[in-house]
Amino acid sequence: MGKVKVGLVQMSCTANKQENLDKAIAKVREAAAQGAQIVCLQELFTSLYFCDVEDYDNFKLAEPIPGPSTDALSAVAAELGVVIIGSLFEKRAQGVYHNTTAVLDADGTYLGKYRKMHIPDDPGFYEKFYFTPGDLGYKVFKTKFATIGVLICWDQWYPEAARITALMGAEILFYPTAIGWASSQDDITNTEQYNAWQTIQRSHAIANGVHVVSVNRSGEEAGLHFWGGSFVSNPFGTVMYQAPHHEEDIKVLELDTDKSDYYRSHWPFLRDRRIDSYQPITKRLLDND
Repeated sequence: MGKVKVGLVQMSCTANKQENLDKAIAKVREAAAQGAQIVCLQELFTSLYFCDVEDYDNFKLAEPIPGPSTDALSAVAAELGVVIIGSLFEKRAQGVYHNTTAVLDADGTYLGKYRKMHIPDDPGFYEKFYFTPGDLGYKVFKTKFATIGVLICWDQWYPEAARITALMGAEILFYPTAIGWASSQDDITNTEQYNAWQTIQRSHAIANGVHVVSVNRSGEEAGLHFWGGSFVSNPFGTVMYQAPHHEEDIKVLELDTDKSDYYRSHWPFLRDRRIDSYQPITKRLLDND
């Protein structure tokens, strides 16, 4: 379709799962009222970011996908005629859980899900305790308004994930995210971390000739300040919009996916790929072990 309006919903969360779901739906309605056709919610938006601790009780937050939350989002998508990208904690089976994003089309149809492939394990981000690595591979979803690719948070740092998703036909890359600063860190460290986070994603936009939409949460949780800063990059890496760091935010922005042809024609990175030379990248390290 060329031009499509995307909505970014950046919000803080509480310990009440239903309260978060209701709040997200209200913000989807607000974005739709501003003309959004595709609305992206942040990573794990129905709860606090529980991966700051290793606590077995947190597994109770998980649910099947499709399930109650996708049913609620589906009804809203159909009512408003918008696509909704919803990041949830998936219970696949007893003892098997994933960090998963579901996509609901504009008529409420459940189009499928993407399971997070790269799982971090760092102080305050103990995701390996909770999440089995994704096994669905990289995914694109043919929605009413655009063919979109969905990756999740830690996937942001991996150019391979963005490249494969773009090669599958994604016109826009969406990244639901939950990332922030430790309250003990100084301003210089904070600035460097945010700039690195944004720069790597802008590079995905440039290398693949597509728009990138990154939606982060905001607010203070357990000594971690989620840095907000949700943003949209065009296919040349220009930041078209950046949300504030400390406040909730809703932004609707029109993207022209036809611009990918212009950028890819003038800077033909995909044309000049030497696919015959890339086999070594499947090795952990090139040290002969």
